Amino acid sequence: MATVTLLSAKGLSKNYAGLKAVSNVDFELPQGQVRALIGPNGAGKTTFVGMLSGRIESSEGSVVFDGRDITALPAHKRMAMGMAYTFQITSVFSNLSVHENVALAARRVINDGRAAVNECVARVLEKVNLTDRATQIAGDLSYGHQRLLEIGMGLAQSPRLFILDEPTQGLAESEIDDFIELIAELSQQTTILLIEHNMDVVMRTAHYITVLNFGEVLANGTPDDIRANEAVQAAYLGTK
Repeated sequence: MATVTLLSAKGLSKNYAGLKAVSNVDFELPQGQVRALIGPNGAGKTTFVGMLSGRIESSEGSVVFDGRDITALPAHKRMAMGMAYTFQITSVFSNLSVHENVALAARRVINDGRAAVNECVARVLEKVNLTDRATQIAGDLSYGHQRLLEIGMGLAQSPRLFILDEPTQGLAESEIDDFIELIAELSQQTTILLIEHNMDVVMRTAHYITVLNFGEVLANGTPDDIRANEAVQAAYLGTK
């Protein structure tokens, strides 16, 4: 079966007052793949993903999702097409319960009543191990549990592309193991783009890795390819 490209970028660039944060990046993400995006701090990862998701306007280049040019579309319209994006900093509704947070996300895609929404919420909370915290106010959760809640809010939207920005930040070791299992399960249902500094997580979850450095693509390859790449070792892995 031929590989279907779900998301692609051509010549994507972002300039800030003459400084190129991202420079002429070409990128293709096949449907069903878990892709990790890695690189040193300041490499342009979050800016690049912001342009893919529509949260940052590109200076040059184009973005195509599911065969449609979405370069000019705002973030909410890209979400309506099937993108979900968790932030590097949590964006939960701190005054609402865990259940209500996920229900709000679920209502974006479920129109057939409260029972269907509640069923979705229950299923999602079980996946992210927050069932026993359903009635807890989100702002009272630990930072790690807020990260898991945000992932749950993304899952409730049944995304075709799930973009996760530093999802394991603040998680305990046991929670990271659970997260790795969750990614393996989700990869059967959706395409995942993972921006992550924890290289153990990257190497255990990603099918393919893109390395950014100084706003440009330094390397692409499988985990074994990236591990063995001398340029990546010098720019990033060798510093860890």
